[in-house]
Amino acid sequence: MVVQEDVALAQVERVLNSAALRNAEVLRRLLRFLAEKSLAGEADQLKEYSVGIDALGKPESYDPRQDSVVRIQIGRLRHKLSDYYLTEGKDDPIILDLPKGHFKLNWQPRAVPAAPEPAVFIAPLKPAREAIEHGWTWSQVAAMAVLGLWALAATMILWKEHSGNAPFREAWTAELQELWRPFLESNRQLILATSAPLFIGFQGRGFYRDQTLNRWEDVLVSPRVQAIRRALDNPPMEPRYYYTGSGEMSAALQLGKLLNFTGLKISTVRSSQLSWQQMVDNNILFIGAPRVFGDQYHKLPVDVDLVMRDDGVHDLKAKSGAMDFYADNYPLIRATESPGASDDGEIYAMVSHTPGVQGSGDVLTFASNHSPGVLAAVQWFTHPVFAKEIATRLRKPSGEVARYYQVLLKVKYRDAVPTEISWITHRQVEPVRAPDGRK
Repeated sequence: MVVQEDVALAQVERVLNSAALRNAEVLRRLLRFLAEKSLAGEADQLKEYSVGIDALGKPESYDPRQDSVVRIQIGRLRHKLSDYYLTEGKDDPIILDLPKGHFKLNWQPRAVPAAPEPAVFIAPLKPAREAIEHGWTWSQVAAMAVLGLWALAATMILWKEHSGNAPFREAWTAELQELWRPFLESNRQLILATSAPLFIGFQGRGFYRDQTLNRWEDVLVSPRVQAIRRALDNPPMEPRYYYTGSGEMSAALQLGKLLNFTGLKISTVRSSQLSWQQMVDNNILFIGAPRVFGDQYHKLPVDVDLVMRDDGVHDLKAKSGAMDFYADNYPLIRATESPGASDDGEIYAMVSHTPGVQGSGDVLTFASNHSPGVLAAVQWFTHPVFAKEIATRLRKPSGEVARYYQVLLKVKYRDAVPTEISWITHRQVEPVRAPDGRK
């Protein structure tokens, strides 16, 4: 079905004025440019160079081979469109799409889903007079009428839930079902624990963060902290857990949106507040750098081959001749060589599925030393295309997907946004203690 030009333009304006793009002027300019070229039939002739010059204002010396800004901004725009149609635009009549590998926008009318079959079926009620003639009492007629109203109400509620969750149900694939099955089939509540690193609060003077200091007792004996405190005229110090990274925040939001319709009972907690009792009683999702989570993460009953440390990922059981260390490379490491460097780099992310602290329950960890890596790890386990690759690689000869595993990913990012994610390796994980049989 062809969408009329005025309808297409109206949809573009709707997206441009959405919260998703309201403060993203570069993406707004890019979307408007691509829309104009697409409607004029000129998008198929666009080249990366011309998009950089005409849409992004690059100089004529711009070289796409040396500067990937067009590819990065196109990827961001595609991601924003996806987010828009999962939130604000979930009821829009027109779907605006930017296929991968192309500069041409597509407009498609949203398919109207068929109304679901009623979930509650009852025999048709007899008219009251006929029912009385066949020996029914008025109380029986009234009871059946109330039952009919309940059935109607239940059907309407189910229909509303079905309609509101349609975008998420459409994104849910068989492979995502396999990867998340241990959590979906469990009767345990799911706790999403997001890293909240330890900051040192100098009363009235601000906050200080040292990545090597993640326990208050270490802060109190740190010469560096004492030197800073003296320079500030010795203000009182307090532990503070106010902040988390933008990648962790986006990752938690993405997980919440995907898992919301599944019926899982999900609660959130910051890493500093996660207790051992919660670890014993619940399934856990860890999001963030392992150094922040303390004993609750590091004392799980498993022996693992891949270990994330502050400098990268170490393979403790690498085969002869194989890499045994995967080093992160991002601005914090290069700061002394290149002051003021932009937040671009190549890092590693790790996804680990292990049993809980008593050998029962499930713990799934999305980890990286740098915030963009955390978001990239979650993207792989919530996107249908990536989930298919994960399930294929983790599938055992029996046809089942391994229950416990570690997955190592390499993440390239620009301006703190993941732009390329690639699979490096994976390992199956064996529990040290067998599960006690509880779900």
